[in-house]
Amino acid sequence: MSFLSSSPAPHQHSQRNVAQMMRDVLLAMFPVSIMLCWTYGWGVLLNILFAASCCWLLEAAALKIRGRNLQPWLNDGSAPLTGVLLALALPPLTPWWLIVIASLFAIVFAKHLYGGLGYNLFNPAMAGYAVLLISFPAYMAWWPDLSAGYNLNDTLHYFLYGTAAADAFSGATPLDAVQTGLKQMQTLPELVASGTLATAGSAEWVWINLAAITGGLFLLMRRTITWQIPAGVILGLALSALIAWVGDAAVNPSPWLQLVSGGTMIGVFFIATDPVSSASSPKGKLIYGAGIGVLTYVIRTWGAYPDGFAFAVLLMNLAVPLIDRYTRPTLYGQVQ
Repeated sequence: MSFLSSSPAPHQHSQRNVAQMMRDVLLAMFPVSIMLCWTYGWGVLLNILFAASCCWLLEAAALKIRGRNLQPWLNDGSAPLTGVLLALALPPLTPWWLIVIASLFAIVFAKHLYGGLGYNLFNPAMAGYAVLLISFPAYMAWWPDLSAGYNLNDTLHYFLYGTAAADAFSGATPLDAVQTGLKQMQTLPELVASGTLATAGSAEWVWINLAAITGGLFLLMRRTITWQIPAGVILGLALSALIAWVGDAAVNPSPWLQLVSGGTMIGVFFIATDPVSSASSPKGKLIYGAGIGVLTYVIRTWGAYPDGFAFAVLLMNLAVPLIDRYTRPTLYGQVQ
């Protein structure tokens, strides 16, 4: 005997398939990818090409081992998208073997061990990135000095061999510069006056984040993502920063600096909005996004890492079943 199953409303579905949605996201990431390549050079492009290829090959291997039909799953675009997201999160001159490790954890451990696309509990790209942050923190601090030029030969050397002079990686992101300066008992006005933030590329990161917003608006217009998660993340992060900034602006970054430093907007529109590992109801998405924003601020302020977005996403991934439990609409006719 079989029974009909019911699910909560809404029951309207998009006519687009997974492959079309993945292509939308990849297209939306084009502006921010160009800006990162323009700012940091060949290393970003190498990261993107190698990580996307590596994730695709690992996806094929995992599907083969599981006895799945390769063609439909390899053509959905989810594996290359994971690779691109991972590549944009990594420093521009990351050695190739670190990308392999991150891709392995993203595709095999965070995705296929849970059952593959649609069943993963954690965001695969952030899972792979977090493994590198915890296991290889020194390499994850390898941000090149923007004032130094890196030609293709230099970039290939770092990519293949992972060795470089210490002064070659004396640069930092604005979040790195702020965290280091505050630990050295400097105030934010002093960091601005000394040119530390300018040297760390604060203006360049503003443009990078604006490019990410452009792609995010495209996804909203295409209805590939909804507004609740981005709004929740931005509000959670901005309000947390505002409260601290009003309390003491000398040692607490402004909401603006929090929002446009590092890859915040990449995370807001392309990572937090992963449809599989995020909450499903509109109310749940707002709560999920706000939680990511607040946790990002907490980790940035009191944690060991300058940017806590990856850990915030993974922690809120764990909370998704609980959020869905209390925010999904009840079934028609169901008595609570």
